Amino acid sequence: MAQHRPNPEPPLSDKLLRSWLRCRRKAWLDRHGDPGDRHWNPHRALQLADREARLQTLVSQPLEDATGLQALQAGAPEVRLLLLRRGALRGRPTLLLRSSEPSRLGAFSYQPALLQPGRHGTREHRLTLSYWALLLEPLLGSSPQQGLLINPRGQRERVRLGGNLPRQRDQALTRLLQDLKRREPPPLTQDRRKCALCSWRARCDAVAEQQGELSQVSGIGAKRQEMLQDLGIADRAALSATPSAWLMQQLERQGEQRPELALELIAQARVQESGMAEALDDAPTDPLPELQSAPGVLLYDIESDPDARDDFLHGFIPLQRCSSGGFQPPETARYRPLLALQQHGEARLWQRLQRLLAAHPGWPVLHYGETEVIALRRLAQRQGDAAPQGLIDLHRRVRQHWRLPVSSYGLKAVASWRGFRWSQPAAEGARCVLWWRQWQGQRQRHLLEQIFRYNRDDCLATWAVAQWLSNTAAEGSDNASPAIDS
Repeated sequence: MAQHRPNPEPPLSDKLLRSWLRCRRKAWLDRHGDPGDRHWNPHRALQLADREARLQTLVSQPLEDATGLQALQAGAPEVRLLLLRRGALRGRPTLLLRSSEPSRLGAFSYQPALLQPGRHGTREHRLTLSYWALLLEPLLGSSPQQGLLINPRGQRERVRLGGNLPRQRDQALTRLLQDLKRREPPPLTQDRRKCALCSWRARCDAVAEQQGELSQVSGIGAKRQEMLQDLGIADRAALSATPSAWLMQQLERQGEQRPELALELIAQARVQESGMAEALDDAPTDPLPELQSAPGVLLYDIESDPDARDDFLHGFIPLQRCSSGGFQPPETARYRPLLALQQHGEARLWQRLQRLLAAHPGWPVLHYGETEVIALRRLAQRQGDAAPQGLIDLHRRVRQHWRLPVSSYGLKAVASWRGFRWSQPAAEGARCVLWWRQWQGQRQRHLLEQIFRYNRDDCLATWAVAQWLSNTAAEGSDNASPAIDS
């Protein structure tokens, strides 16, 4: 009878290493997590599309000719995404660039190059280059001594791959392997800002909420969480029970410029623990007095591609005042999308915006966050004109009048707390950017319709928040459970 052999450990890869360097828990979930808990993330698709576009400018030959081991052995100027193996290690360097150093291949060698997403290289980028150099060593006969980091502007930074870098790389691989052998995943990362780009975000958010993590308290980032934990405040419940005078004193000793911040953090934690909103006004006041006598309101939301600095869609929903005194139901109102196409120029867009606003004199323009007012102000400046008046930032009004049981005061979090649901459940800003870039290349109508639908929902979500602000003031600051007002 043949002896049973245990399955060998799956190989380590550059993807796993980079995941681990960003978040130890992410690497464990990549290897052991339930695939059903993993959600497609549009940020990754945007990164891959950006990589392909940048490779087009860096590779002197057709991309399909710059792949494979034969291209490397033939001395191609560039080789992209070549699968390299070395024992239990795997990796696909983004780009290998030929150099004049002799190697086992002949009178030439190769250096690994990484396309960094930002202006500055990080420890993750340098260790990844070192990992790729380790995989190249058997092919070249020696490990490359230099690698390259290429930023979005095409500027190149030479990275010395010797010194302490190999030791740091080997230590990282050892610790990665140890984490992958754990029965349970490592703890949640303290820097939860990185989670926005992670396909495991929903699962980790649920764990963080269940455990009452400090990172779930609005206003607490990685540094503040670490500082509070050093003071013995382990979680949200502990923070909500902390004496404010003591915490103010401790923050002052820590060098906090605004020790009174302790009052806000404790109050926010208490609200999130209770699940009930808290009015900040001593007496109920109307957060939106501009709506009392307005003939109508304009709901306004912009969609932007921040990397391209392109505000590509200005969406409006006009709501008229009805004879009954209220505003017309938003589902009966006409959605007005204004696309900002580059071939038409900004002057035409500005004229269209002015015409739409002029057609609704005296109508307040409701938006959520500062994006819209900043974009209009800059657009007006470039056109040598005055910025439109009457814009009302609901985000600011919410923060002035209410403390809410939400981990973020963004539109998605606040409107969702009120019970609003987007008609495309998986849609988000990054996916809208992806749709826009795809539409620019393909001009397929359904992509534009998805963008319009998402933007219209954002306008409707803005109205849901406005209704709640007005209704709670009229009802005497009733802290009702989060069900959307009719």
